[in-house]
Amino acid sequence: MGIERLFLACLALPTMKKPLVVLIIFLPLPLFFSLILNSSSNHKNPLLNAHTQDSLIYPGERHFRNLRQLTFGGDNAEAYWSFSGKKLVFQATNPDWGILCDQIFIMDVEGGQKPIRISGGRGRTTCAYFLPGDSLVLFASTHGYHEQCPPVPERKPGAPYLWPVYPEYDIYVADLKGRIRYQLTNRYGYDAEATVSPRGDRIVFTSDRSGDLELWTCRLDGSDLKQITHELGYDGGAFFSPDGQYIVFRASRPQTEEEKTQYLQYLKQGLVAPTQMEIFVCRADGSEMRQVTRLGKANWAPFFHPDGRRIIFSSNHHAGQRGFKFNLFMINIDGTGLEQISFDPVFDSFPMFSPDGKHISFSSNRNNKGTHETNIFVGEWVD
Repeated sequence: MGIERLFLACLALPTMKKPLVVLIIFLPLPLFFSLILNSSSNHKNPLLNAHTQDSLIYPGERHFRNLRQLTFGGDNAEAYWSFSGKKLVFQATNPDWGILCDQIFIMDVEGGQKPIRISGGRGRTTCAYFLPGDSLVLFASTHGYHEQCPPVPERKPGAPYLWPVYPEYDIYVADLKGRIRYQLTNRYGYDAEATVSPRGDRIVFTSDRSGDLELWTCRLDGSDLKQITHELGYDGGAFFSPDGQYIVFRASRPQTEEEKTQYLQYLKQGLVAPTQMEIFVCRADGSEMRQVTRLGKANWAPFFHPDGRRIIFSSNHHAGQRGFKFNLFMINIDGTGLEQISFDPVFDSFPMFSPDGKHISFSSNRNNKGTHETNIFVGEWVD
């Protein structure tokens, strides 16, 4: 979710064994990997119409059919379906639209028109999701503290990369005209990465209110708050299963005393270094916790397959020493049956199935003509 788009320049670096000085850099994830892997920096003006072309599907992508590109330009990610399956809500940075850091937009799945911004244009936003009825959207924003985009340190070539977990993030609920209806969280500290159960009864989100980055659930009005994870490490990017009974998420789990100390030191600075992340599943109340992947490197952006027995996620475990390639993979919830789903040479992530299970949305660097653009794609899903 959200801050996943601020990723690591050192994904393939070995675990640090002794203290060292790190230079912190911040850059949207898709843009970062594009800067590394793409040779051209020419920026094209965004087009507004969706289109389909067979060339959008790589050889081996047998699960995709009639893949359509919905955005054309900028940095677009985390596109999540409405309950009706007719709209997507997503976040975008696009200088051509006057958007210098992530803001929240909605668009029709059929495309054909410019997306509509529903966040207020202040601060940085992340992690939007429709509420039941599709008339309200929740998202996290720093606008309660910052009118402008939160400052980020200068990027240094070759330096390690750390995620910022902005303590100014609170979760808001707005209507489709951008009017804030109510504030779900109201505290100085990280509250973000919220998603809604398909049953329409509960929200899961990440918060540091316990002193660590843990998963919490609540009712749609913010009441009945419950902590469901308790182990040291960064738990986030959570989604409910189709029946609302389970939750899938990605987590870091520092093991050695040195790793634990470093994790806590970064957290005090509002930073995390998720060099190693794996996929976990638990019941919606936090019971029956189990680790699904043991692949190493960064495994993240998980979402349940419509059958509730498989999980699609993004990973760079196959990318070699440098780790600068992310593709979609599928795995059974018992950790068996790993299958590669997508094959873009740079970046595929943020997969989500439509409510009826017939379509899939994801973000990708495919078809960007050598630019740094990350766009949103929707296609039919073929089992």
